[in-house]
Amino acid sequence: MAERVDESAGDETAPAAPPTANEAAEPPRSSEAAESKRSERRSAARAPAILAFLIVVGIVGLSLWYLAQPQPLLVQGEADATRIDIAARVDGRVAKRPVERGDNVVAGQVLYEIDNPELLTKLHEAEAALAVASANLAHIEVGTRVEDIAQRKAAEESATAQLTLAQQTYDRVKELAGSGNAPLQRLDEVTNSLHVAQHAADQATFAYQEAVAGPTKEERDIAHTNVTKAQASIDTIRAQVDELVVKAPIAAQVYQIGGELGEYVSPGVPLLSLVDLGDVWLRFDLREDLVKRISVGQEVTMRAPALGDRPITAKIKLIAAKGEYAGWRATRATGDFDLRTFEVRAYPVQPIPELRPGMSVYVTVPGGQ
Repeated sequence: MAERVDESAGDETAPAAPPTANEAAEPPRSSEAAESKRSERRSAARAPAILAFLIVVGIVGLSLWYLAQPQPLLVQGEADATRIDIAARVDGRVAKRPVERGDNVVAGQVLYEIDNPELLTKLHEAEAALAVASANLAHIEVGTRVEDIAQRKAAEESATAQLTLAQQTYDRVKELAGSGNAPLQRLDEVTNSLHVAQHAADQATFAYQEAVAGPTKEERDIAHTNVTKAQASIDTIRAQVDELVVKAPIAAQVYQIGGELGEYVSPGVPLLSLVDLGDVWLRFDLREDLVKRISVGQEVTMRAPALGDRPITAKIKLIAAKGEYAGWRATRATGDFDLRTFEVRAYPVQPIPELRPGMSVYVTVPGGQ
């Protein structure tokens, strides 16, 4: 009979059996115990549900907290290096090219030799002009020759003698014309001859004085200027002639070759390109809303898949002052404005000889999304 009471207590939906005579005779304490057991069983049945609810709430809370935290962003970039495009400064034909693509060159090594005969002829012509200007300057500096001075002196004395004769002739004719023994026409002729002799004497005197004084200061300055001009012309042409031999400005590696043997090249046209493998940096583009998470001087860890995800510690040395467009991307569906990207350069703290320009690298930007 006691077992039947327990089974009915465990199932609350079953109809209660009528109490027997023995049950009615039991004291009230037995019904309280049964009620307590039913309460405990109900609590035990609700415990798994409460535990499951608490677990779900905990998972949801952790998920919301995790989503609220800024997540790191993986940004891909690439290795880059200083590239120098070597161009000709003069025109001509490629005579020699002693380097090939992939060669390592040192500073000052010959890369090209250009043939330009016309330019060499201009140089010889300028050198001849300098020689003429220098000779003229030397002639000016020496002054007037003694022979020239003597010749000018003789010419002056001759002109003076002619003037004396003209004066005496004029005096005689004038006296005769005054007494009526000479026509006036004759007087006019000797008067004119006297004036001519006077001018000739003055001209001879001035020429003699010029010879004695020698070249003027202005003439010396002109001679010096002509020499300077001729020398400047030589320097200009010689600088162009020196450009016929193209040399490497730095130690680097030949990357591309544009000028072949026998090809005519013009000034400004690239002949070849050099890559400085000693100046390799890591470049990546970052959205403008993420630039604030980095700063110049900050060290970041990057990885290169080509080097087996080898970690590379690099220091940021450049964040572009102005952003550029790198593919239009609307920041809001209704706002219709776009994000710019800023170029970031980071230089490896330690040299990595295996790192080559063009290798892909990636960096984790802290707090990005």
